[in-house]
Amino acid sequence: MRSGVILLTCSLLAGPLMAQGWIEPAPDRPDFGVRKTQTNVSVRVQGRIAQVEVEEWFQNTGPGLGEGDYLYPLSGEAVFSNFSLFQGDVELRGETMDAGEARRIYEEIVRRKKDPALIELVGHGLIRARVFPINPGETRKITLRYTQMLDRAGDALQFRYAAGGRFGIGGAEGIRRPVSVREDVPLSFTLTVEDGTRFQDPFSPTHELRISRDRNRLSVRPEGRLTGDLNLFLPFANPVVGLTVVTHRPVNEDGYFMLTLSPGTATGRAVPRDVTAVVDISGSMSGTKLEQAKEALHQLLASLGPRDRFRLIAFSNRVRVYRADWSRTGVAELDQARAWIARLDANGGTNIEGALQEAFRLAAEDGHLPIVLFVTDGLPSVGERNPERIAEQAERDRGSARVFAFGVGYDVNTYLLDRLSAAGRGTTEYVEPGENVEDALGTLATKIRHPVLVDLRLADAPVEIDEVYPGALPDLFLGEELVIFGRYRSRGQTGELVLTGQRNGRLERFATRATFPRSQDANEYIPRLWASRKIGELTREVRLHGSNPELEREIRETALRYGLLSEFTSYLVQEPERLADDFRGGGRRIAPLPAAAPSQASGALAVARAEEARMRREAKTQADIAAADESLLNRGHMGQSRHVAGRLFAERSGIWTDLRHQTTQRVVAIEPFSEAYFALLQAAPELEVYLREFTSVLIAGERVSIRVASGGSTQMSTKGISRLVQDFRGP
Repeated sequence: MRSGVILLTCSLLAGPLMAQGWIEPAPDRPDFGVRKTQTNVSVRVQGRIAQVEVEEWFQNTGPGLGEGDYLYPLSGEAVFSNFSLFQGDVELRGETMDAGEARRIYEEIVRRKKDPALIELVGHGLIRARVFPINPGETRKITLRYTQMLDRAGDALQFRYAAGGRFGIGGAEGIRRPVSVREDVPLSFTLTVEDGTRFQDPFSPTHELRISRDRNRLSVRPEGRLTGDLNLFLPFANPVVGLTVVTHRPVNEDGYFMLTLSPGTATGRAVPRDVTAVVDISGSMSGTKLEQAKEALHQLLASLGPRDRFRLIAFSNRVRVYRADWSRTGVAELDQARAWIARLDANGGTNIEGALQEAFRLAAEDGHLPIVLFVTDGLPSVGERNPERIAEQAERDRGSARVFAFGVGYDVNTYLLDRLSAAGRGTTEYVEPGENVEDALGTLATKIRHPVLVDLRLADAPVEIDEVYPGALPDLFLGEELVIFGRYRSRGQTGELVLTGQRNGRLERFATRATFPRSQDANEYIPRLWASRKIGELTREVRLHGSNPELEREIRETALRYGLLSEFTSYLVQEPERLADDFRGGGRRIAPLPAAAPSQASGALAVARAEEARMRREAKTQADIAAADESLLNRGHMGQSRHVAGRLFAERSGIWTDLRHQTTQRVVAIEPFSEAYFALLQAAPELEVYLREFTSVLIAGERVSIRVASGGSTQMSTKGISRLVQDFRGP
């Protein structure tokens, strides 16, 4: 195997970074003017060892000498070793501190600067070294090197990098802004793996990645600003498919898991396909839309393999077919098909019923994967016009065909298209006015070009698995990971997780050894992604089969429990007086609201709702959740609200209020940065994530809510703190 390189680079402005250091001034230096100007992080992976080098440049912009301590937080999860520290070319004598020793330093800085940004570091270790004085106007570089072991996650290596929170202190209404001890600076992050041919494309559930290859070199760039904790997986290059399993399990709860299927490169012959393309050529498709659709059909023909077959169907008032039977992919046949496409013109109405009947008329050949691409920009106006009856007939005729639907513009029936793709184990994508139809269809044509495994099923696991999303597993195609989320019940077990699927007409079995622990603090992003999938599925259920109080309640409670936005939780922000005092969980329940008015199946709002549900259903990363949230926010939902660590907060009279809080709940008030404040943090570290994001906040507990804001208690006895934490946590 030839030597290769995997390269992960990004050069961008980052927010305050937990994993980067800063210089804390020496006492009695009011003229301290040292500011960080740049950070470069380089990671080189050899085997399972990551060698990390952090280079940071500091400039003294003040009038006097810049003296102080360089502080670098050590992540609480990773095991660090062999650290060395340099200022320029001179080695510094640094010391490491455990979490207990570091806590005192972090808390002292928070108290002195009234800056909660460092609260996120409580529980982490610390490297500290006195730096040489930096003269006024001078820039000096500090270099830190250390190593850490990468965890094995099924058929992948997992690398974690704590890039820290997105907010500093300051600003109005209790919201913190990025003006902390860790300034906004340019950040360059590079991860290099020797012999990159060992790995498939890296993937991340926490950040969007850009991936490109140049021979043996693989380059990956995070999209946008690198904030929060980066989780990066390096899947081993398996011949067919690699399975990556990671878990998260809070104390006294069922666990969560994320299973990722990474298709290999040596897949042999692709599963042959029988592809049917059905394109609307009614009068509303005339002009640019039709020309783009034609180009997309040409791309589809170009993606066909030698064992594939195809059919072309165009419909307006009547249904036109290129051939009555399946066509092979010979050169002459493809040329004739292209000529047929070129002659298509747009006119007449929209006979969706007739087009679908023709699409499902012929069965696929044994061993072939049947795929139907259905494109329309209109409502049914010829033949059967009732979407329910059209959908019912299509489901009876569909057989085993996978259906991928495209709605172009706003004059489409989202109910019909979503129902077609839901039954057909595919997806519906909506192309808004002005967007390119060719791009959307071309992307799908590329995605489905090479089926690796079909008819997938989770066959066995060492634990009881429940609430898996997607419920019906889609097919696995070359070049794209399939990500599955679910819950598990276990007392802490290790064993084989087994998946089966059809490949080239044979049932094949794939397994990896996985541990489902009794408790697991890491990978805390998994529950929200699981909940997003669940809400997406439930929302589609409402859209397809009607609303009822039970479904609405489940959507609302899931959204509230995991801090996700939904139309069924927006009233909690906009009309808080309607929040009943019986929250589900701990013996409390939310009283059901009246059923929502039936949503329209067509129009801009219907398309936006359908697309939002799809984004939640298919969420793979935290960025996908943010995009779905943005869709709701753009439509005026949720108002002034924020999600933090699985909870939703709304601004109420200058206090960010947890939407779980009951109006009848007892409230205990604590003064920020007081002795009581730090005693509470030490006794209940789960509060740290909220207190570092808000300076004024009300957090709901089981039997008491805690309000941190001016005017609260400054001191509490040890017994009083213990009782408060017990009441907050509940039984």
